[in-house]
Amino acid sequence: MPWWFDLVLLVAGVVLWIEGSNHQDDTIGLLEKILATAAVMVVLLGGRWLPLEIAALGLALWLPSAARFERGPR
Repeated sequence: MPWWFDLVLLVAGVVLWIEGSNHQDDTIGLLEKILATAAVMVVLLGGRWLPLEIAALGLALWLPSAARFERGPR
């Protein structure tokens, strides 16, 4: 894929995520977020954007684990 197509997919992913967050209908908002995630994953799995892959990995490691929420507040 050319670099400009990766850029188009990243911009589309960001725009879809923002639109999905601002949408009144939860179903359509979720669909837009799924499409945004798919667009960004196509770029990430392309394998040429190593800084973006490292940033996504850092974000995934920074997010709290589900086990922390199952235990409840301390």
